[in-house]
Amino acid sequence: MKLLIITGMSGAGKSLVANSLEDMGYYCVDNIPPKIIPSLLDLSKRGSEGLSKLAVVTDIRGGEMFADLPYVINDLKEQKVDFNILFIDASDDAIKSRYRLNRRTHPLCDENSLSIESAIEQERKMLSRLKRMSDYVLDTTSIKAYNLKSKISELIFGNENQGMNIICKSFGFKYGVDTEADLIFDVRCLANPFYVEDLKEMTGLQKPVTDYIFGFDESNEFKKKIIDFLEYSMPLYVKEGKSRLDISFGCTGGKHRSVAFAQCVAEYFAEKGYKIAILHRDIEK
Repeated sequence: MKLLIITGMSGAGKSLVANSLEDMGYYCVDNIPPKIIPSLLDLSKRGSEGLSKLAVVTDIRGGEMFADLPYVINDLKEQKVDFNILFIDASDDAIKSRYRLNRRTHPLCDENSLSIESAIEQERKMLSRLKRMSDYVLDTTSIKAYNLKSKISELIFGNENQGMNIICKSFGFKYGVDTEADLIFDVRCLANPFYVEDLKEMTGLQKPVTDYIFGFDESNEFKKKIIDFLEYSMPLYVKEGKSRLDISFGCTGGKHRSVAFAQCVAEYFAEKGYKIAILHRDIEK
């Protein structure tokens, strides 16, 4: 279990951060009283698998209950829970501008009838100790919403690739094009193992088939050009905030060439740190 405690200044973008973390595989709970965190941890461990990554957002919206957070953090340390604290910050001007745009009320303004300037100043004083305790501090002042995911990933994981889920799929054109794909590569131009008697009933998951396919210079050059294209474009997709990319490879029946290409490209990008899933739609047909 990986626990990430998200806190910080009101209006700095904690909810947007939680949304981005959900795209990275975290189960996120917003506006939770600190004392409930240990119970939520216990609950998340139930079941056959449980949760592998949990993120909780806790801040001054909790009122007096929020004051318990430093004590809860100390208890988690004593229990040797694997957790980190992410503090979300922004400049005073940015926070004021965001409140003006969304026409919402700062929690301390509503509670104490303070001006927005006084509320921000008071909140900074209240959170100064917590900010020093945090493992990560993310200043969102100049970060665009579509760039937030890559910034979070780079900060926490040290690798912005973590913000992208890649689905490598194979399909057969004779059964219809994969309509859910973002990118489709047609590999029907390459040598077909279907016409080799010993390979006909095998699939692209088996070594004799992959040895045959990649025994041709054309296949290796084709693979190289696909990987070159994806290596160039993948960081651009991440930068624009895309969290999932469906890459499909199609051949005639979806059993040999497309399967082999989906597998080898998936393995390549898995080694680069991307999160990978593989689906062979028509391999059993």
